[in-house]
Amino acid sequence: MAIIEPTNQEIGANRKGKKYATSTRFWHWVNFIVISGSLLTVLINSTLFDRSQRSFIKGELMNAGASVSEKQAGAVTHGLEDQVWNIHIYFGYALAVLFIFRLIAEFFLPPSERLFPKVQKAYQAYFILKKEREAAKHELVVKGLYIVFYLLLLIMVVSGLLLAFEDYTGIAQNVNHSIKEFHGFCMYLILGFIVLHLSGVFLAERKNGKGIISDMINGGEN
Repeated sequence: MAIIEPTNQEIGANRKGKKYATSTRFWHWVNFIVISGSLLTVLINSTLFDRSQRSFIKGELMNAGASVSEKQAGAVTHGLEDQVWNIHIYFGYALAVLFIFRLIAEFFLPPSERLFPKVQKAYQAYFILKKEREAAKHELVVKGLYIVFYLLLLIMVVSGLLLAFEDYTGIAQNVNHSIKEFHGFCMYLILGFIVLHLSGVFLAERKNGKGIISDMINGGEN
């Protein structure tokens, strides 16, 4: 786990923390809220409005004096599920906007704060200059995970938009079903990344990476 711990120290810097641009911090926290909300809608639909809840809804309605069939209870459950999925779609739109914002913001960051120049710097330090190799190796692994995360976000955005506009894309139903399955699979991968990220931040804050969270809030050292 130590190798994936974030650090607030730049390669080649002495006692100098990382600096985070306002756009990066804005994207980070809003993206966290949007992804959390999206995952919450999935959790709600997979628990409260699952098919197994039809009997519960039917029982509650009958206890209230209504005469309800299994089919009617299923229609109620499906309607509630659709309402939650509509919220999920709006979170998806927000995620797409944030992803485009992150891509555009990357071009306006100083070179030292861009993702790929950081990867290149770590690569040169580890393989070419062969100095600070431990820090460079750490940076390569962490930034590599971030690149994977961005690729997963791209897949989630594209697949989510295809599903949201499936009535207009002309894609066959069986293909849409495969897209939906892949969309859900990538969601679990993103969830795994979030767990790794939070675990790494927690461990780093307890060791030699103190101040990561505060730096992501206030921007770090000037």
